[in-house]
Amino acid sequence: MTPPLSYLQFHALFVAPVLAALALTATYRLGSRRAVLSGTALLTGLAVVYTIPWDGALIRRGVWWYGEGAVLVRLWSIPLGEYLFFVFQTVGVGLWTARFRVDTDRPLATPLPTRLVGLAAAGAVAAVGLALLRADAGLYLGSLLAWSAPILALQWGFGWHFLAGEWRTVAAATLVPAAYLCGIDALALGLGLWTLSGQYTTGFAVPLVGLPIEEAVFFFLTSLFVVQGVVLYVWLLDR
Repeated sequence: MTPPLSYLQFHALFVAPVLAALALTATYRLGSRRAVLSGTALLTGLAVVYTIPWDGALIRRGVWWYGEGAVLVRLWSIPLGEYLFFVFQTVGVGLWTARFRVDTDRPLATPLPTRLVGLAAAGAVAAVGLALLRADAGLYLGSLLAWSAPILALQWGFGWHFLAGEWRTVAAATLVPAAYLCGIDALALGLGLWTLSGQYTTGFAVPLVGLPIEEAVFFFLTSLFVVQGVVLYVWLLDR
């Protein structure tokens, strides 16, 4: 199937304008402009470096592929549009998160048992992911959860209790961009820009939307990583 848009054209229509709007209307209630932007820049670099090996491995395995003519440039089997998405999503979610407030008066000192709760929760995510990897149909979702677990361990081990106290900000800052990304991803799948393998996915989909559950989990988790990272970074700097 030849899609009507290339990957880069899709970004130009559905991602870049939103990012530009967020940048032009940015407010920094979360913390100082410098803190939010430096935290977002740090997370962007980490997102690109951490995601490349996992993303490339799944593409080479055939977990998903791209429509004819949708990809113009590749680097290490990964389309240029994919690299741009790593950057666009992180920056966009960071700018969106900056609009919310958090109470950074809580002290950084945290008892070890409290930290262990966060590590145990991340361990549970890893365990589910590894269990899913036992079957071909669990490859995408299982690898996604296993890939996510180290990030969650760092963030939850450091400050899950702080994030829980700011759950309204974390939820609003995460769910809105995740929902938008799910929506445009469903559109891209419908246009044939990319296609998921039936062999390596569970076959479950989000009700009403029809988006494969793996894609929804991906956008939720990656948005959550950015939100938690920015919030914890501002808390750390303020204290």
